[in-house]
Amino acid sequence: MKIKSYAALEAGKALELFEYDAGDLAAEDVEVEVDYCGLCHSDLSMIDNEWGGSTYPLVAGHEVIGRVVAMGSSAQNKGLSLGQRVGIGWSAKSCQHCDSCISGDQVNCSAGKVTTINNHGGFAERLRANWQWAIPLPEGLDPATAGPLLCGGITVFKPLLMHNISATSRVGVIGIGGLGHIAIKILRAMGAEVTAFSSTAGKTDTILAMGADRVVNSRDPQALAALAGQFDLIISTVAVSLDWLPYFNALAPQGKFHTVGAVMKPFDVPAFSLIVGDHSVAGSSTGSPGQLRSLLKLAARTDIAPTVEYFPMSKINDALDHLRAGKAHYRVVLKADF
Repeated sequence: MKIKSYAALEAGKALELFEYDAGDLAAEDVEVEVDYCGLCHSDLSMIDNEWGGSTYPLVAGHEVIGRVVAMGSSAQNKGLSLGQRVGIGWSAKSCQHCDSCISGDQVNCSAGKVTTINNHGGFAERLRANWQWAIPLPEGLDPATAGPLLCGGITVFKPLLMHNISATSRVGVIGIGGLGHIAIKILRAMGAEVTAFSSTAGKTDTILAMGADRVVNSRDPQALAALAGQFDLIISTVAVSLDWLPYFNALAPQGKFHTVGAVMKPFDVPAFSLIVGDHSVAGSSTGSPGQLRSLLKLAARTDIAPTVEYFPMSKINDALDHLRAGKAHYRVVLKADF
């Protein structure tokens, strides 16, 4: 069957209407009709081949909310049903039998497929994914705002699971944009004490309203120095290099500095900033199907919703330009209108 989409035909170019032949539905796959698809900065990186490895035509989009419209023969009786609303994020497929998959770490499957690299993504009327990566949407979760949870949300939720963050934890978040604002909302729901590091003074009231306990000017060396030894975890969501030493110094004993921002330059980490206090530096990508399900259940139960702006998918190039210009407040969601 032919599927309509918006594709980049070459690096950095505006997207164009593009039809592709999806072929037969694989036994383990489901086909999902797209209702909404979030925009992520990773989509821009893929379209522009910023990371290398993009192939064209490229159909991006990996924060999809839609409805199951077909199931392969082996995807049936797996808990999904026709018409059910599901979400599909960064990962589309995994082998289900390697050590990573068997241990519940499917995101690190060596045979896995990313929704937008070796699979057609969600800037389309339909897309396909392995059944286990079609995450059921809980009752009460607004489908219009849920899409960004499947990438931006899980990206900041996973470190909280990795480092056993709880209501007694003190957590700092660097960069209150598309990722950071969701981190604050999740941490507030979990009951942790949250400090936001922002370089934009005008955002302070908005950040406090999201649930941060305090906002610190990340450009104020004295304010950063006053926080020495306080944080169990600091999550960096920014994709630019900063002076990292004040943040390492702000870690409590056994504190973790965790980056989810794709900083292209190496981190300058003085050895003694790690040795003294038993500190460590970590990173992570997206989460497993189980972690994605947990996040959506938490969001439904505690009313976590990303702050979003909407564009019709037919205006996708306007939406991408809006994101490129840094004007997104705070995530952009496309509504399918094929």
